[in-house]
Amino acid sequence: MPELTPEQERDNALTELARLRAGLAAGLTPEQSARLQGATDEELTADAQSFAAELGLAGPSTPAPRSGGARGGDVGNGAGTVTAGAERFRAKHPQRVTPEAQQRRTNPYVERGYEMER
Repeated sequence: MPELTPEQERDNALTELARLRAGLAAGLTPEQSARLQGATDEELTADAQSFAAELGLAGPSTPAPRSGGARGGDVGNGAGTVTAGAERFRAKHPQRVTPEAQQRRTNPYVERGYEMER
């Protein structure tokens, strides 16, 4: 295979970029976008839209699948403030120790009653 001139390499890179842009806008993967044919942006966009229609893709309005599964019920609920998060935490984790009992707790590692002889 003959070596390409820098201008030919640049043209190939620009064509590949145009294919990717048109394909991603139509909801295609990069592998599917590599199969698009056309010399101009309009031709590539039209080919991408027809290819996406053949594959049954609805287009860019279809959200991309999320990795990690569904979000939990408490994600995104409320105003998103620290106070709302603290309230949700208290609802999920009821307090086992009353505040008065919490204040009476002592540190078991504190040594009391030990004094050095003089």
